[in-house]
Amino acid sequence: MIFQKSFIIYLIIINLIAFFLCFLDKRKAIRGKFRIPEDVLIFVSLIGGCFGMGIAMNIFRHKIKKLKFKLVYLFCIIWLFIFIS
Repeated sequence: MIFQKSFIIYLIIINLIAFFLCFLDKRKAIRGKFRIPEDVLIFVSLIGGCFGMGIAMNIFRHKIKKLKFKLVYLFCIIWLFIFIS
């Protein structure tokens, strides 16, 4: 029971972080400033932030054409299976 609550809290926090990182990277891209490395964005998605990253990518129209970032959606499917089981 405690583990389940901790896991849900972890997923909420990591998805908020992923959403914010995507927002921040888009904002930096518009302003021509130093960007967040793509590998960092992919890693945050891999460790559970894929839902926040996927939502942010669609809202901000950021990184949606890059093939590498299609992995975010695959990570969402994997995390759904983990969460369901």
